[in-house]
Amino acid sequence: MSKNLPYIVPATPSEVDETFATYQTTHQFYHEVRERSEFRQHCDWYYTTAIRHRQELEKMRGELNILSWFRRS
Repeated sequence: MSKNLPYIVPATPSEVDETFATYQTTHQFYHEVRERSEFRQHCDWYYTTAIRHRQELEKMRGELNILSWFRRS
C-alpha cells in the first residue's frame, strides 16, 4: 500500500495556491464588474426618477390649489 501512496498525493501546494489565486482574481473581477454595472443602473434610474419628479412638481405648482381654500391663511 505504501508504494501506491505517491500516486494519490495531490499536486504540490504551490500549484494549488496558484490555481486558487487565479480563480479568486477572476471571481473578484467579475464581482467588481457586476457591482459597477448595478451601481450605474441605479444611478440612471435615480436620475430619470428625479427628472420626472421635478416635472411633476412644476406641473403641480401650476395647478389650482384647492386645499388652500379650506385653510385660513
